[in-house]
Amino acid sequence: MEIYVIRHTEVDVEKGSCYGQSDVALSNDYLQHIDQVKSKLPSEFDQVFSSPLKRCRILAQHITAAKIEYHNSLMEMHFGTWENQLWDNINALQLQEWMDDFVYAKTPEGESLELLYKRVSLFIDELRGHKARRITLVTHAGVVRCIWAYLLDIPLENIFKIPINYGEGMVFKLGETKELDQIVKMVF
Repeated sequence: MEIYVIRHTEVDVEKGSCYGQSDVALSNDYLQHIDQVKSKLPSEFDQVFSSPLKRCRILAQHITAAKIEYHNSLMEMHFGTWENQLWDNINALQLQEWMDDFVYAKTPEGESLELLYKRVSLFIDELRGHKARRITLVTHAGVVRCIWAYLLDIPLENIFKIPINYGEGMVFKLGETKELDQIVKMVF
């Protein structure tokens, strides 16, 4: 099965904002960005899965006329009480404690990177049972990085070394087992 993984297009938030699972708006020129993404994709998919957050839903609705399945597993990391705050305004001590162990430490009332990785990995493993030939996932940078980590066995400590711009994605083939997974296109 061929899987296209796409990060949503640019959002309309103040630079330096922590917005994880907050339902933020897309930038004013989002239709232009969506057209750019669509130009890089095949015209048809057997199945489309999307994060239920608006910034992903809108892109998913524009790339397919087919039914879209929304999954919480494809949502960005939940930053708890830090949601919708500027990173510079977050309590410095709490932020440092999290940064010192960002893989396993949860944000206040949020989740850890490890928890995000586990839900994304379970979702990918569940896809192995689908009979579709080509599917797409519309999601977020953290989820895309977790998919990279899953496919390549990259330590979670290193996933922020993987740049994922708005509207970018990757293509991989999902095998019957994890050992048979294969990256087809690094970035599109």
